[in-house]
Amino acid sequence: MTPTEVEDLAVRYGAAWAERDLDAIMALHTHDTVFHLHGGSEPAVGDAATREAFAAGLAQWPDIRFERKRVHIGAGHFVSEYEMSATTPGGQRIVCDGADVFTVRDGRVARKDTYLDWPAIQRQLAEEPTPSTAPQAD
Repeated sequence: MTPTEVEDLAVRYGAAWAERDLDAIMALHTHDTVFHLHGGSEPAVGDAATREAFAAGLAQWPDIRFERKRVHIGAGHFVSEYEMSATTPGGQRIVCDGADVFTVRDGRVARKDTYLDWPAIQRQLAEEPTPSTAPQAD
């Protein structure tokens, strides 16, 4: 693929995630795609496992957003740097930096390696407010 074609794929992929459209996201992956959330889980191999992993993430964080910082385009790959934000089931906002490295084959994503700032996420989760006992009036 030419860098222009890879750039077009990157734009379509980002738009599908912005819409949280799992069918559109998966249509841009090969059938033997691999998704690896480094530091978070073992690789999901194949379109069914990748769909399941993406669906679980969208269910856990239904308002997930990616604010793109930079995109680096090559003939058979692209790299997206971003700030991810989401709300935990408990209502706390989580924000961290991330980068996705994509391998492209035959016009589709053949592999997606995701790297998140896990220490930042863990710090924020440790700060999640817990219900406290309010002082009782006498």
